[in-house]
Amino acid sequence: MKAVVYTEYGPPDVLQLKEVDKPVPKDNEVLIRTYATTVVAGDCELRSFTFPLWFWLPLRFYIGLIRPTRVTILGQELAGEVEFVGKDVKLFSKGDQVFAATEVSFGAYAEYKCMREDKPLALKPTNMTYEEAAAVPTGGLNALHYLRMGNIQRGDKVLINGAAGNIGSFAVQLAKYFGAEVTGVDSREKLDMLRSIGADHVIDYRQEDFTQSGERYDVIFDVVGKSSFSRSVRSLTKNGRYLLANPVLSDMVRGVWTSMTSRKTVLFRFAAYKSKDLIFLKELIEAGQLKSVIDRRYPLEQIAEAHRYVDEGRKKGNVVITLMHNNEH
Repeated sequence: MKAVVYTEYGPPDVLQLKEVDKPVPKDNEVLIRTYATTVVAGDCELRSFTFPLWFWLPLRFYIGLIRPTRVTILGQELAGEVEFVGKDVKLFSKGDQVFAATEVSFGAYAEYKCMREDKPLALKPTNMTYEEAAAVPTGGLNALHYLRMGNIQRGDKVLINGAAGNIGSFAVQLAKYFGAEVTGVDSREKLDMLRSIGADHVIDYRQEDFTQSGERYDVIFDVVGKSSFSRSVRSLTKNGRYLLANPVLSDMVRGVWTSMTSRKTVLFRFAAYKSKDLIFLKELIEAGQLKSVIDRRYPLEQIAEAHRYVDEGRKKGNVVITLMHNNEH
């Protein structure tokens, strides 16, 4: 099968399209024929290995100290069709259209991927294409995790910093679904998109620092990890919650102290992906409450170009990679 492989850390050109062995499913796995995957910021970080030190070392031990060895095919989410079902699989059948998050096994940059049925894998929303569905799991599951952790109530004022990325664009829509008044912060060229998916207010971070406006929020969700910790905490209401999706170590330490010494809470627990949450997102999508935002599409052969574009930080929503087999989908 064709797959995009990387055998060294570095710029997008380390990604090489190669022929590799097709995976063989175990008895408790399904074999998925991949029709679409995505390039998320995390894929680019893993490729170039730009991580804070506290996260760098354990991850490097997992993926490969000198070069990638344990993980050589990136890709964190996919949509496709079940081609083969292991004999112990109960939940899926051959021909099922599915979408999934691959978690720490990665491997979505390939024509085929094996997954256990108890992993974050579900039937694809009936009102989405494979490309649209592939863009849901990573951003959708992370956004859902953090907003639930923030215990959003109807009428809460919620600010999302970095609202136009894959996590942020789902967070805007989910916060609206939970009944919040939503402010989205991102660059000027992305603000119209944020309005189109339901943001009540938008802020161009280059023109205005939301922490200096005097406005108070019940929840601040910092997706990108670029707002001032102390000023963000000051911008919370007295029982406000500060959600950190991309924390540095110093903010984690300060967050524990803030939570211990005030009524404000700082939360930064990483998401554990669950099938039931993917099914919840599927139901919201089918009810018309949630959609994926796709900025650009690239064929698998141009994945290095897609990584270059994501590296620039200009994407709105998601960048999708298509793996159409014989043009049948």
